[in-house]
Amino acid sequence: MKSKIILDDYEKETEEAFSKGEYANAPGFENTKKMFEEAARNYKELQASKSITLRVNKEDLIKIKAKAKRSMIPYQTLINLLLRQYVKGETTVIL
Repeated sequence: MKSKIILDDYEKETEEAFSKGEYANAPGFENTKKMFEEAARNYKELQASKSITLRVNKEDLIKIKAKAKRSMIPYQTLINLLLRQYVKGETTVIL
């Protein structure tokens, strides 16, 4: 799996040592590797977007569209930003 990546001196030494078999897997390496692979898959899945259907009061939708237009962004993007701010705890909703 050679590529055209430029390695610094330390990386070259490490690559040579690895190819000579001077490194051995740490105990539990396979389990740790599986854990990180699963974490990477989960992260990738969490970064994907998901379409939803949402019922919204017409007046609220008109207002959100107007605010989005003033900000020159799509209204769906504004709704997504509001949801993200709420999920991150950056804004609250009074129930």
